[in-house]
Order: sequence, then C-alpha cells, then structure tokens
Amino acid sequence: MRGLTAAQADDLRTALTSAERRTGLRFAAFLGRPVGARRHFAERLHAAMGEESPDAVVVFVDVEGRALEIITGENARLRLPDGSCRLTAMSMATVFSAGDLVGGLLYGINALAEQAARR
Repeated sequence: MRGLTAAQADDLRTALTSAERRTGLRFAAFLGRPVGARRHFAERLHAAMGEESPDAVVVFVDVEGRALEIITGENARLRLPDGSCRLTAMSMATVFSAGDLVGGLLYGINALAEQAARR
C-alpha cells in the first residue's frame, strides 16, 4: 500500500476535525492491515479510544484486503444507525473502486458527519 501524501493527510485531518466540530462526536480513520480478524481489529481500534469510545466513529480501511469497517460507539450509534453507515460504506466503496482512496475517505467522513449533525 502506498502512503498518503502530506497534502492528502492534511485533507484527511481537516475532514476529521470538521466532522468533530459539526457533530460533537469523535472521528478517527485508520488505513492499514488488520492484525487478526478485520472486524475485531476495527473494534479494538474503537475501544482504544477509551473514554471517548461511546461518542466515537472509527473508519477502518484495509486497502490490500479491499475492505471497510465503520464502528460507532453507543452514543454515536443513536445518530448514525447501522443502515446509514452501511449506505455510506457502499458509496465509499464505489469511490474506492475508481481508484480514489482519499476521495472515498473524505466523502465518507463528510457524509457521516452530515447525517449525525441532522439527528
């Protein structure tokens, strides 16, 4: 997997910060290979957010494995139900399939934040 450029990393950080400001939720993104089962790894990333985990949204992308997980804490889930996350993940996957990893991430983070801000 190729790494993000500095500009792409800045764009991603900006999107995460903007999502947090708009919603009051804690957003995080992780790109890489899972250690163990993908879903369990994403859940461990979420749990590692400690006291923030109830209000957290973690977007995990396994680029090599061509997989995506969106994990929400119990408070975040009230504003981002599984169905909404599933639809966002499908849209992100479409952008990813066109070869635009960063575009898919930016779209997904913004879409999740918009949905959470409306509830």
